[in-house]
Amino acid sequence: MRQDSESLNIPTCFISDHEGFLGSIKTFIEDFVVTEIGIDGQQVQTAAASHTAGCASSFGNNKTRAECKENSHSAASQDGDVSLEWGADVPVPGLGNFDLGVILGQSVSEELEQFVSTLRDKNPAELELSLGSFADKHQRANVHRAVRHRFPFLMTITIQPEIRVREDPDYRELSQLVKEDEAEDFFRFIDAKVQGSSYTFGPDDNKEHRTAVHHFLNRRFGKLVETKSFIDQGRTSISVRLRERGRPKKRTAEERKEEDVYTAFTLCKENLETLEAISYMAAALGILPSDFTYAGIKDKRAITYQSMVVKKVSPLRLKEKAAEFERRGIRLSQVHSVSEPLRLGRLRGNHFDLVVRDLRPHGDADTHSSGVDKHTRLAALVKEAVENAKTRGFVNYYGPQRFGTGQSVQSDEVGLALLKEDMVSAVRLFFTPEDGDDPQSHAKRHFLQTDNAKESLALMPLSKARERLMLRALNRYGTGPDGCTQAWLSLPHSTRVFYPHAYCSRVWNEAAAHRLTTLGHNVRQGDLVWIQDSQNKMEDSGETSSAQIHVVTDQEEQGGVFTLEQVLLPMPGNTVKYPENAVGTWYHERLARDGLDDSRFRVSSLKLNLPGSYRPLLAVPHNLSYQLQRAARGESGRAAVMGERTQDSDSLSLTLNFDLNSSCYATICLREIMKCDL
Repeated sequence: MRQDSESLNIPTCFISDHEGFLGSIKTFIEDFVVTEIGIDGQQVQTAAASHTAGCASSFGNNKTRAECKENSHSAASQDGDVSLEWGADVPVPGLGNFDLGVILGQSVSEELEQFVSTLRDKNPAELELSLGSFADKHQRANVHRAVRHRFPFLMTITIQPEIRVREDPDYRELSQLVKEDEAEDFFRFIDAKVQGSSYTFGPDDNKEHRTAVHHFLNRRFGKLVETKSFIDQGRTSISVRLRERGRPKKRTAEERKEEDVYTAFTLCKENLETLEAISYMAAALGILPSDFTYAGIKDKRAITYQSMVVKKVSPLRLKEKAAEFERRGIRLSQVHSVSEPLRLGRLRGNHFDLVVRDLRPHGDADTHSSGVDKHTRLAALVKEAVENAKTRGFVNYYGPQRFGTGQSVQSDEVGLALLKEDMVSAVRLFFTPEDGDDPQSHAKRHFLQTDNAKESLALMPLSKARERLMLRALNRYGTGPDGCTQAWLSLPHSTRVFYPHAYCSRVWNEAAAHRLTTLGHNVRQGDLVWIQDSQNKMEDSGETSSAQIHVVTDQEEQGGVFTLEQVLLPMPGNTVKYPENAVGTWYHERLARDGLDDSRFRVSSLKLNLPGSYRPLLAVPHNLSYQLQRAARGESGRAAVMGERTQDSDSLSLTLNFDLNSSCYATICLREIMKCDL
């Protein structure tokens, strides 16, 4: 257990007063298993017994994982600047998770890096490098795509089965006309060939120069693209759109059918961020991350199971990639055709199978007790804690994942700066480095010290997609207020809105603690409650709309009409109602202290609007069961290797199984049970 930056946004206010106990969670990856519960109330993938048994055996023999259950996700939409009537610029598929050392072999990858250095230093005209022979056509396609994405100034040539690389003369010519990062982005756009996509160069008010760019693009890529100049906010830019290559403007029914192929599958991932898994799959399939849809984001340090839908990929093609995905800790099952994508939030909740190891009382008071006495004492502590959680639930705090774990500057601080429309401060907070000297922190530190986005971009690891998108925009538009606004607009809408939501979540956490501390555990006059009936029930997301809100009267308080489980607290926004008691006053004072009021939750320059919502003060785990076990032989040595507290052979482990509604946090439930920060 620890008290660090991960727990700073989680107040130490509990709903029950039992003693609790200490223990270690996530000692092993299989100690935290999350399975999505669909909108129908069923855990995903429960029908696929044969596949899941095999999947579970690769993770371990814990009987709570033998079913190998799964979770659901929904992909964030990709925003872009509107270019005439052509639609939005579409980000090309990111290949940051393709490791050239794995694809080419470490020695060839190092040769390629040296070859690139030679090109940039000496600019030889016809120098070539062989990357070796690749018999499989899919493997050749991966090599072509990964090399060109990593080094857009190279051209790859196949002399079957050998692949060679040389400098692309078209890239050299374009990079003399536009900025180097624009040339790189344009060649990635050309290479991706995403139907209906467009690419916009930075503002250029020199007509002669624009004419030269038009002529080059039409001369070298005229069969593939068409170009136009357009004026936006008094500045002129060039936009490039992929031609439809002879197809009629109106798609045929057959073409529409091909475009609207949707394939559903169950994703099992291990120790991966959701978006990291999506990014890798998108790159391997040659599509955009936004072509994946899911119902919710799952933990990284866990084994998770979730439903997903991918657009424009057939079931057969997805199955062909299964072996490649498995090498990255990604397993697919239940692959089948469907008629539509998933929607974010379309889930009932999640099922958790957790293991807490090395149980001990607070303060290790019983360290010298006999094994029998210690186990009896712990069993009593666990029983009391679990029964309290069953009957009384826990304070429904947002967990540390909401704010970013282990960060010097947390997401809610960035969100406050955005809500105050201080774009420069928001960018600088975003790029605040950690204390270490890892490549990401080094790149961030360089940017803050030099204000040089181009140099910082060169230092930023390829896997850091958000940071690289922002640095590209800052390099193009500058680091002043307008440039910083463009940097935020370079991120997808779902990413931009995450930061203001994090700020609102922090305020909600503080409001929950204040409500319980000042008004106690009974329903009070002026509290907001929701009333459930057959026609008017709470949404599956755990939040409810204003049409269901009722303000408790004095008579209802005296009569005990409502229970604490029905009390709601608002997530700040521009349409919510606040409690009509001391808690409402607290909200207004709290927001004013940060320079906000209850109508300042719209940031038009970033296309952000936060109407607000209502979140139950308490959450209750469903179908909660538990089991105490002695530590398995050999676990103590394994734990020590992992850097955790060593388990002695006489220690106890606790297995917990329960369901939570969506947007409720298992770590917060555990925190209430154990009475400690996790």
